[in-house]
Amino acid sequence: MLELQARYLPIEDYAIIGDLHTVALVGKNGSIDWCCLPRFDAPSVFGALLDANKGGFFQIAPTPTNDLRSSQMYLPETNVLLTRFLCVDGIGEITDFMPIKDDDDSHTLPHHIIRSVEVARGSMEFHLTCRPAFNYAQDEHDTHLTEQGAVFHSQGLHLGLSTNIALYPDDQGGVQAHFVLHEGESLHFMLESTTAGAQAPDPLCEEGYQEMFHSTMTFWRQWLKKCQYRGRWREYVERSALLLKLLTYAPTGAIVAAPTTSLPETIGGTRNWDYRFTWLRDAAFSLYSLLTLGFTQEAEQFMNWLDERCHELPDCGSLQPMYGIDGEHNLSEKILPHLEGYRASAPVRIGNGAYTQMQLDVYGEMLDAIYIYNRHEDISYDLWEHMRSLLHWLEDHWQEPDEGIWEVRGGSKHFVHSRLMSWVAFDRALRLARHRGLPAPYAEWMQTSTQIYQQIMEEGWSNKDQSFVQYYGGDAIDASLLLMGLVKFTGANEPRMLSTIRRIQRDLAKSALVSRYDPQCAASDGIESTEGTFGACSFWLAENLARSGCPREGRLLLEKMLSFSNHVGLFAEEVGLVGEALGNYPQAFTHLAMITACVNIDRALDGNLDHSPL
Repeated sequence: MLELQARYLPIEDYAIIGDLHTVALVGKNGSIDWCCLPRFDAPSVFGALLDANKGGFFQIAPTPTNDLRSSQMYLPETNVLLTRFLCVDGIGEITDFMPIKDDDDSHTLPHHIIRSVEVARGSMEFHLTCRPAFNYAQDEHDTHLTEQGAVFHSQGLHLGLSTNIALYPDDQGGVQAHFVLHEGESLHFMLESTTAGAQAPDPLCEEGYQEMFHSTMTFWRQWLKKCQYRGRWREYVERSALLLKLLTYAPTGAIVAAPTTSLPETIGGTRNWDYRFTWLRDAAFSLYSLLTLGFTQEAEQFMNWLDERCHELPDCGSLQPMYGIDGEHNLSEKILPHLEGYRASAPVRIGNGAYTQMQLDVYGEMLDAIYIYNRHEDISYDLWEHMRSLLHWLEDHWQEPDEGIWEVRGGSKHFVHSRLMSWVAFDRALRLARHRGLPAPYAEWMQTSTQIYQQIMEEGWSNKDQSFVQYYGGDAIDASLLLMGLVKFTGANEPRMLSTIRRIQRDLAKSALVSRYDPQCAASDGIESTEGTFGACSFWLAENLARSGCPREGRLLLEKMLSFSNHVGLFAEEVGLVGEALGNYPQAFTHLAMITACVNIDRALDGNLDHSPL
């Protein structure tokens, strides 16, 4: 086990860089262990994160010494990464970034990863290994050394590595180099996705490097200037905003849930899923966060993506839980048995079979997102007509069992959260119709809304446990019930909600860490292994406490949870027993929940909390 752990960095030891099409995960050890080209959901080129032996990586690091230490930071207000190596003999720094592509060539090659190595003190010897493994390490490739560097040709993708130093081949289809830098010296490396038959790009001269570096710095700093948050947790919120921008696919405005696949929710377990898609579950939180922070252009792009999904409705009028970043409907799931998985946590999955599930909550999340966006700009009549079609479908199906927000694979249930979000769908539609004077069957929608509300209060409430429950007829508690207060189904001080919060604190929360549910008591999710605590749920609890008249208690919980971010302020999906990151990383849902908690706890502490719907 110790040997296995030594081959893999902790998940939290990675930072990310990106160009609004894809990202690369860069470890504290100077290794790029995950990168998919040319977009988030493309096959991996570097995948050592999921198989240290055959997955492929691109590492630049000093020769190891007993006193060598490393650290990482982002250059202020940017997604440009600095990895520092310190030892008695010297200090070396690697600057990593991906230049942002112009809008007019955003669909075309190439994509670039720029890596610049500099020594700030003394002298350091570095070792470079670039060993791609195309198509999740399934495709063979040819390696050609040139005067400019090296070219890697596979069947579907081609990479060129340019450098001013000599490279030599290794025995696994990669290239290596050794070099020594003295104080004040630097070297630049450029990895480029290229076309078949192309040579390695020309090595970066100092002027060319500086132009790329400063234009990338300027892009991120100018973008972040739009952020309107001035609250107590500005550094965390701004880093989360920068992350959300990194996870946005520029051609469509879609935001991926995470840029990775199959990072386990427990080491050695099988809860390993592909998150490189866009979930409707995130939609309302995404638009609320973007608009609240002042990023109106990103909100408009994401709303356009949602609008297109509504215009693609099948004859039955139903929605999928998630879609591809280009709006793809088919996200078929398959296993890659040749990869061992992160720390032997198999299986490695690509695609996500949950796209075929019925998750009734997505209708509320879609309507809530549209309701939020309509505060910024009036929605179109065509979109409203599609909303009416969705609600017509929901009127006929909201009482059916489904797989719910947590996408259980152990059988459908009458989940309370699904009923809650069905109520949200009709509530937001009624509000929109009244505000805009839009045509609507008010009486029918009001009748359905009332029926759902009363059913939740009667069948979703346990007198024995004095709390709402996960599903009708059960007695398990579920952290998704915290959304009842956030979507304004209940008032902030509704006795039933306060009692439910207390039970969640007692049964699911340990200090700041909140589990989604207890797998031993809740509805079967079809997976035997356990999982870590869920980051988003922890932030929901903190916000609920603040809203219910305990802003200082909510603040303390928030501060504790913020301490579980990694060295550059990023969160995975879950937190393990000793504070380690688990699940796909970094996770948009966690950061979205964090932003809304920071914004609303700020308001609660200042006495001006917004009590309108999310």
